[in-house]
Amino acid sequence: MSLSRIARAIVMGLLTMLVLTGPVLAQAPTPWVAPPAEKAKKNPFANDKKAIEQGEKVAKINCVSCHGALGKGDGAAAVALNPKPADWTSSRVQDEADGELFWKISNGRGAMPPWKHLPENDRWAVIRYIRSLKK
Repeated sequence: MSLSRIARAIVMGLLTMLVLTGPVLAQAPTPWVAPPAEKAKKNPFANDKKAIEQGEKVAKINCVSCHGALGKGDGAAAVALNPKPADWTSSRVQDEADGELFWKISNGRGAMPPWKHLPENDRWAVIRYIRSLKK
């Protein structure tokens, strides 16, 4: 089976799951705020090409189906999500502290899965990539 067929099968499976759980996910969310101690955490990665490229690689594997190829929150699975995935280029996301983004990526909420199984370095690198998408 080709990689594109596998990817389509995964996206279709996610969409099916989301359609079936849609009424639960559609409830009005409360504000998603990281604890103050988590917001204060600093990204250990330098803001350099190597970190951004590592983050982009991780994002393309794990995040594109919901957040889209350019981080706009318009991935194939986004059509079935409520609330919609965050637009990483938006001021709302860009204004969040690195520690807050790290906490949200790590813990997830609602349709956003927790990514604690990814190495910490990969999660921090994704944040460097997100920062590179600033409008």
